[in-house]
Parts: sequence; structure tokens; C-alpha cells
Amino acid sequence: MTTTPKAQKYRIRRESPVLADGKTPPKTAATNAAEQPKAPVTPENTKADDPAAIFEPQDDGFGDEKYPTAATGSDVIAAGELTFEEEIARVRAEGLTGRQLRLARRMAQKHGIQATSDFEAVLLLRRRGIDPFDRSNIVALVKPHDIEETTSRALARTDGVGADTRVQLPQTTTPGQVPSTEVNASDHRAAQILKIQRDIAKRRRGKLGFLAARLMFFVFLPTIVAGYYYYAIATPMYATKAAFVIQKAEGMGNSGLGSLFSGTQLATNQDSVTVQSYMQSRDAMLRLNKDLGFKKVFENPNIDALQRLPENASDEQAYRLYEKNVKIGYDPSEGIVKMEVVAPNPQISQKFSEALISYAEQQVDQLTSRLRGDQMKGARESYEDAEAKVFAAQAKVQKLQEKVGILDPISENSMVMAQVSSFETELQRKNLELGQLLDNASPNQARVDGVKGDIARLKTTIENLRNQLTQAKGSNESLAAVTGQLQIAQGELQTRQMLLSAAAQQMETARIEANKQVRYLEMGVRPVAPDEPTYPRAFENTLLAFLIFSGIYLMLSLTASILREQVSS
Repeated sequence: MTTTPKAQKYRIRRESPVLADGKTPPKTAATNAAEQPKAPVTPENTKADDPAAIFEPQDDGFGDEKYPTAATGSDVIAAGELTFEEEIARVRAEGLTGRQLRLARRMAQKHGIQATSDFEAVLLLRRRGIDPFDRSNIVALVKPHDIEETTSRALARTDGVGADTRVQLPQTTTPGQVPSTEVNASDHRAAQILKIQRDIAKRRRGKLGFLAARLMFFVFLPTIVAGYYYYAIATPMYATKAAFVIQKAEGMGNSGLGSLFSGTQLATNQDSVTVQSYMQSRDAMLRLNKDLGFKKVFENPNIDALQRLPENASDEQAYRLYEKNVKIGYDPSEGIVKMEVVAPNPQISQKFSEALISYAEQQVDQLTSRLRGDQMKGARESYEDAEAKVFAAQAKVQKLQEKVGILDPISENSMVMAQVSSFETELQRKNLELGQLLDNASPNQARVDGVKGDIARLKTTIENLRNQLTQAKGSNESLAAVTGQLQIAQGELQTRQMLLSAAAQQMETARIEANKQVRYLEMGVRPVAPDEPTYPRAFENTLLAFLIFSGIYLMLSLTASILREQVSS
């Protein structure tokens, strides 16, 4: 808290100055205006709340006119011409007003001049060349009690001077001091700060207490309940651990398609995942319940309520408990399937583990037997289909050969093309011979006609041979068509023969692999019954519960704080 400082108000009554001869100076318009009753003091016409306002330069009643007997700053009395008392008397004779004397006294204090009276202050200032009545040199703030002290001292010193030369200073009236109701600012501020600190400490204690209550209710109390359950109520459980790997038998080494059947870790990856999924399925749980009574074991009333199955529990309830107590994991980097079976009795836990491993072996055998049967069936069907298609292609080629009466269409085409080539050679020779005969001036017409006849016959023969290759005659197909059909049929026959050879090799490989155990389960860690309970792990579970409840409380607190900040912003 801050307290606004208040300045004291002064009312100074102005008195008429007295001249050296005991007379008062003539009144002027400014003097009459000064003697008129003043208007009431208001915030608009005065600065009563400002302590420096009473010391600001004001009108002395004469305006810009100088008093007739007052000396200016330039009329400085030279030191040594008169005695000190005469100089003081001369200053008194100037008829200075009380306001002017007070201004001179304040000016002397400002410049560090030690004066015993106001007149002495005027004299000493003039000796230094300072105008004591210059408004620009007035001090802005002077303490009120210093003015009162200076005024009283000046009055006391002027009492020894004769009545004829003494200037009557205005009397300062001090209003009665009313007892103040304000408390010391520093004490009040300290009290307020102490009060605020106590209030902050009180609220802080309240918040800490509320925080402790929330932590106790939401974190510590649930943790204590969880710890009590794990240490005092929870039924001891025994865990039997086992590990096995699914391997694949070696195939035919590096021979052909047999290399695809070689046993590798990646080849058994899918089988391991399949076995893991089966052992965690409802089918395995129902089979275990049918063989060893899984539900009856966990319906025992000696088991605590959280781990016990209700009487006549449904398969879904039993399966949820089965998923909790039978944990199976697969490591793809090592290819090992790890299993942990939890039961209220160590021997029962071992029996459950052995039964599940036998189920896994049967599942592997079932998967491989179906694979072997499908493999042999597919290889046999593929071979039979390839063999039938080879027979069909062979019959088609034979039919085409019998139809056209040509055993080898390629050789037939070669023979016809050779005849066409020889006839074209003969045609060119006849054309040259005809040109030679026609070059004579009188050629032998009989020879010319004979050569022309040979040329025409050669052209006809060549045309017939070419038509034999590309055009059909009557019901017979052309040699080109027959050749194309035979080539297609022969190419198909060759392809079917290759497929038949591959199918035969695949069937033989499948037969060899089917006679072997393609996949088998090998135990890495056999199930052994524990002699001490594995669960519950009281300390670890209690610590985990504490961390979980703490995290939930922290998340809720942060969410609530963020929501409050969003709402208040």
C-alpha cells in the first residue's frame, strides 16, 4: 500500500511596506487589487496540494513596475564606501516588501551565503553581483519549517533597529495542527507485507494439505490395497517354462528341384508362427480342458477370487484365464518357441506344459502330412496331364502328315524353291539372248520367236511353282499352310515333351520327400515342475501399481491444470 503525501497549507497575510520616513507608499491599482478579498481556494486556482506551489514566483502587486526607492541588480553598492551598518540602513530605506526579503533570503541560502538577516542577505547578494529579485534564480522547493525559522530569526534581528527605519515583516500564521489519522507509511507497508506473507503461507499450507490428501486417496491408498493383496491374499502360482524349435529335414541336396526342399530356418518360420497361434487358440484350451480338466483346476475354492474361475464358468471366461496363464512367444531371429504355463500346483503346471507340447507335435505332423499328400497329388496330376498332352500333340502331327502326304514340309519347300531358282536363272539367260538378237539390224525372226517362246514357258513354269507354295489347288491345301500347321504341331509336341520330363522329375522328388519326416519338433528346454511359487511377485507388482497410479494422477492433474488455464485465459 502507498500513502499519498500531503503538503501543509500556508496563508500569508501581506502588509503594507513602510518607507524610511515612516510613511507608506502610495497605493496603485495593483496594490488595490492585492488588498481585495481573495477568492476561495479551489483546485482550479491554486496548487495547495503541492508544497512547492507557495514558493513559485507570484505577482507582488506592482506588476512590471519597480518600487520608486528599490535598487536594481545593476545598482550594486560598492564595498568599502559605507560602513556595514550604513549599507544595511540604506537597504532598509529601499522599502522592500516582505516577499522580496524572503526571496533574497532563499537566494542567499541557495548560493551558500551566511546572512543574519534578510537585509544582510540582499546586501551580500548584491556584492557578489547577483540580483536577489530575479525570478529565474528562485529555488523550486524549500521546506516550510525553514521559511518559518528564517522569518522568526529576521524578526528577532530587526527588533534592535529604531522604529523609524524598521520594516514590518508580515506575520506568518500557522494553523492548528490536527491529530493525523494516518499510520506511518513504512510500518503500514511492513504490516501489509507481513499480512500478505501470512496469507500466502496459509494458502500454501492449505494447498499442500489438499495435495497430500489427493495423493493419499488416488495414489498411496490404492498402492497399499494392491500391496496388501499381493502380500497377503494372492494365491501362489507355479510357472513351468519350456522351449522348442521346429526344424525341417534335409532334402535331396543340390539336385534340381530338390534344393527347394532343403531345411532352413526361414522355411520353418511360418510353421512356428502357425504352431504358436494354435497353442494360444480356443481349440487348444478346449482340448486341454477335455484331457486334464483345465476349468476344474482353476475352480478350486482355495484360489483367491481374482484368479479363480466361477463355478460352471463359460468357455469364454476360461479362455480369458487361459490367455493370462499360458504365455507363448516366438523369437524369429533364433526360431525358438518359448512357453510358460502357470497353475496353482507345480505338478499340474508341468502336465499342462507337456500336454501343450504334444498338441504342438501333432499339429506339426498334421500340417506336414497334408503337405505331403498335396505335394504328391499335385505332382502326379501334373505328370498325367503332361503325358496326355504329349500324346495329343503327336497325334496331331501324324494326322497332318497323312493329310498332305508330306513327311517333312521343310525339305519339300526347299526342293520347290530350288526349282524356282534354276528356272529364274534360265529365264535371265533367255532374256539376254533375246536382247542380243534384237540388237542386229536384220535379226533372224525364227530364232527371235523361238527365244520369246522359251521365255514365256519359263515364266509360266516359275509362276506355277510359286503358286504351288502359296495357293491351294482344289481340296488340297497350299504347301505354306501345311508347313505352318506342321511346324506349330511339332513345336507343341516338343514343349509337351519337356513338360512331361519336368513333371516326371518333380513326381520323383515329391515321392522321395514324402517318405521322410519333412518337419519335426525338437525340445530345447523340457518342462520341469518348480519347487517354489513364481507368482505373485509382491514387491515388483506393488511398485508397478504405484507407478501406474502415479502416472494416472499426473496425467489427470496436468489435464485439469491445462483446462483451468484455458478457461481462465
